[in-house]
Amino acid sequence: MAGANSSAEMAGRTVAITGGARGLGFATAELFASRGARVGLIDVDRDALNDAVVRLTDFGADAVGIVGDIRRRVGAHACFGEACARLGHVDVLINNAGVYPRKPILEIDDDDWDRTFDVNLRGMFHMTVAAALHMKPRRAGQIVSVASIDAYIPYAKNAHYAASKAGVISFTKSFAEELAPFGILVNAVSPSAIDTDQLRRLGMYDDLARNSPLGRVAEASDIAEVICFLASERNRHITGETVIASGGALMY
Repeated sequence: MAGANSSAEMAGRTVAITGGARGLGFATAELFASRGARVGLIDVDRDALNDAVVRLTDFGADAVGIVGDIRRRVGAHACFGEACARLGHVDVLINNAGVYPRKPILEIDDDDWDRTFDVNLRGMFHMTVAAALHMKPRRAGQIVSVASIDAYIPYAKNAHYAASKAGVISFTKSFAEELAPFGILVNAVSPSAIDTDQLRRLGMYDDLARNSPLGRVAEASDIAEVICFLASERNRHITGETVIASGGALMY
């Protein structure tokens, strides 16, 4: 397991992660678990979720899988409620679930728009509301959402994706402002491209690596480390911020 020799800085803490079955979500779950956290993985893909939980528990992690669709309030709140029931409570929410569509702006239709915003922004909103209602009485909690540097930089064929991630950044500020009096820290991370199967299928890896100041595309574990810090008890005074983790691709 990644980070298996790390300290148990997350011992006793419980973490719910949307889109936790693969990619950045799974890498984040793996890192939290390696540092002692109990993790609840939320995903729509039952088979991938079951496999992810098995992979974690085989390494001794305390992990549960929650199958559900967070695109609407009822589903999102049900997923969060199940996470609370199975973990006892939730200290940390990671809003990671997302889709990365590719289509020229003049070809984006209502279905493309709705699917992108439903997953990337509406789901994030509903999950954060559910977490806030749970965390407010406890007067503690941390919420970290995954945005993207695409929110700042226009790229061909992903205007709806970029707009949805800009919305994540805006909501992060609004939630942080309203939840600060209750001791709840709300932040986001804007990564550049992450080395995933989808990225390689799109044939974008080589160009992105060549154009990066660091000469490589981020690994999922690189971004998971940033998320883990923001969600850890080491972070005591950062809220309403979006940390750009781009390897120098965006120096903002």
